[in-house]
Amino acid sequence: MAKDYYGILGVPKDADADDIKRAYRKLARQYHPDVNPDPAAAEKFKDINNAYEVLSDDQKRRMVDLGGDPLAPGGGGGAGGGPGGPFVGFQDIMDAFFGGSGSRGPRPRTRPGADAILRLDLDLFETAFGVEAPITVDTAVLCTTCSGAGTAAGTHPKTCDTCGGRGEVQSVQRTFLGQVVSSRPCAACQGFGTTLPHPCPTCAGDGRVRTRRSLTVKIPAGVEDGMRIRLAGQGEVGPGGGPSGDLYVEIHERPHDVYARKGDDLHCKVTVPMTAAALGTRLTIKTLDSEEQLEVKPGTQPNSTLRIRGKGVPHLRGSGRGDLFVHLDVRTPTRLDGDQERLLRDFARARGEEVAELSKQGGFFSRVRDAFNGH
Repeated sequence: MAKDYYGILGVPKDADADDIKRAYRKLARQYHPDVNPDPAAAEKFKDINNAYEVLSDDQKRRMVDLGGDPLAPGGGGGAGGGPGGPFVGFQDIMDAFFGGSGSRGPRPRTRPGADAILRLDLDLFETAFGVEAPITVDTAVLCTTCSGAGTAAGTHPKTCDTCGGRGEVQSVQRTFLGQVVSSRPCAACQGFGTTLPHPCPTCAGDGRVRTRRSLTVKIPAGVEDGMRIRLAGQGEVGPGGGPSGDLYVEIHERPHDVYARKGDDLHCKVTVPMTAAALGTRLTIKTLDSEEQLEVKPGTQPNSTLRIRGKGVPHLRGSGRGDLFVHLDVRTPTRLDGDQERLLRDFARARGEEVAELSKQGGFFSRVRDAFNGH
């Protein structure tokens, strides 16, 4: 009975060549005997290798689709049949484990620097209208002694004696498939292909040193909490004097004691006496950058909201500003003296409103009680 080569690789029958190769590499990394000591892994890997050999060959795959088995005795293939014999797919084994084919070559000493991030705390006024803020950054900068070369004055890098400048060394292992040649970074030169017999005494060969530097960042008007401002080329200088990364300044807006911000709108709460809400009044509101007169109309109800247009935060992109919303908290007096209470009762009677007198029997609450008791 023909083997299910598609099932061994876990791919559908309409899988293309790239899908088959990806599936093979994934399984090879999992079941190769060099990384999986389980005795069953060797047999599993043999099946995986045979499945890839068959499905990556158009002629053999066509035979499988017709119900045959090209690796079975008399099936037209076999472990030693066809180009490459049992080592068909060997380069893909190397790719699966070592990330590519052939020599990778030495890695450069000069590499790009990393990005850096800095938190900046600002007040609402500063985020609303912008500010030029001084910041201090602890980061890597170019070594001025060697200008990034990493070598002492008058000296130069030397070709590594261990790897001959290739940056990697090879080792040979014997497996049931035969000899497997693998490559790994050279430990003597850390993969650079060169050594520094006389490193720079200031940076120890890194081409950069850590220091604290000060600069000024321009914060645009309208930035919000959590936004990041990118300063190109102000991050870490790369090893070997490589190009600098970027510096990101993350904005954190301090809470304001009066205003709450929602987008570009501002919100505040103002307490007005009950009498002012009933009779109407005029309030003076101190905004972020001016004083505004706000009219409270007679009969204003609790939890009313008044809007002052264009007195919020400037829009970050585009012109104009958000609005300022004033939420009115109508305050009812909690303590009245005798004269004040009599005046309020007279006012209530003049409006035809009955006022409960808790100290007298037969008042409003007693009638409510009697209604519930069926009297």
